[in-house]
Amino acid sequence: MVRKLGEKALDPYENAVMQLKKAVNVLGLDDEAFEALKTHERVIQVKIPVRMDDGKTRIFIGWRAQHNSALGPYKGGVRYHPETDMSEVMALSMWMTWKCSLLQLPFGGGKGGVRVDPRRLSFREIEALSRGYFAAISRFVGEDLDIPAPDVYTNPQTMAWYIDEYYRIIGHNIFGVVTGKPQQLGGLGTRIVATGFGVAAIAREAANKMLGGIEGKRVAVQGFGNVGSYAAYYLSNWGAKVVAVSDSSGGIYDPKGLRIDEVMRVKSEKGKVIEYPDAKRISNEELLTLDVDILIPAALENVITIDNAPKIKAKLIVEGANGPTTPEADDILFKRGIFVVPDILANAGGVTASWIEWVNNRTGGWITDDEAMRKLEEKMITAFRTLYSYMNRRSDIDPRTAAQAVAVERVYNAMKLRGWI
Repeated sequence: MVRKLGEKALDPYENAVMQLKKAVNVLGLDDEAFEALKTHERVIQVKIPVRMDDGKTRIFIGWRAQHNSALGPYKGGVRYHPETDMSEVMALSMWMTWKCSLLQLPFGGGKGGVRVDPRRLSFREIEALSRGYFAAISRFVGEDLDIPAPDVYTNPQTMAWYIDEYYRIIGHNIFGVVTGKPQQLGGLGTRIVATGFGVAAIAREAANKMLGGIEGKRVAVQGFGNVGSYAAYYLSNWGAKVVAVSDSSGGIYDPKGLRIDEVMRVKSEKGKVIEYPDAKRISNEELLTLDVDILIPAALENVITIDNAPKIKAKLIVEGANGPTTPEADDILFKRGIFVVPDILANAGGVTASWIEWVNNRTGGWITDDEAMRKLEEKMITAFRTLYSYMNRRSDIDPRTAAQAVAVERVYNAMKLRGWI
């Protein structure tokens, strides 16, 4: 997926490589190590024929990128989006490698995508597409090889179709082949809220360190899907004042604070946050530059750019989305003293909950949802404190580079131990 920055095209994979290079330089690694760390182990492209409701057959293209398995099997979601492409899933799979490493999870990085607008497909067509995609990648996934999960426009129902298609192909019920499943098929209720809860927990911890606490702090959330909505919900419950949220239809703003429960109800019933009454309508672009304490970009990548970074007023940015800040914008924000909690930490709640679910599947059920939430919060807070401590020692580097340096060093050491480099 390519965005524009002035006249310059921004390629997600190129951005990921640029970020890696900065971490490699901080660690003092050589060019050989850099090549080994940036190169994917496998990238799969598949053709998915789907018989549509009108009787015609359409061809969809999908991908599964498997970046690095030094720390364990590949792990990462599958997104359905009309603009996804190979570069995007390659970037996302690399970020997943660093994310799992930073959280000290026994996984490497993977990511999948299908170029489709699921909002234009019927329920039956989405099921056919999902089964076709998973059948096409079935040789390359497994509970010890690659474990997909939900992402943009995929959900527990999608994972249920994946499990059933895998069962049809291999003849065994292996629930651990995917995570983010319905509870009746081995999922955890925690997984639904995990990413948004993790974003909120990190925002609260960062606010405690840098803003004197979360109580009364003004928050703006761009993107009111699963991640953004639950992040807003938990922060509101913890005393923050969520003054603005947005989705693809636009945004709403109330300096007195939005009633997040009501916004969630409106979004569920009417599909658009702008249907919420008694709030000023704003654009997604306007939301990013509001006068708030905490900004949570929880939509798509490359929304904070060299063009709007100088205008951002938030003191703290917590990245709910993958790759929402361009490298050039990172530099601007760091020089301005705005602390950016990077995506590989801030939105790692989903993969952390997936790890808990995966272990639960493999052990026959060992944890309750309440215990899973406590374990999730513990993992997230520990990782933030590791990053914060590293930043105190290396104040000359930005938080993203610091987080990646911690994560990359762990992956590099695992590769050395295996004899790969």
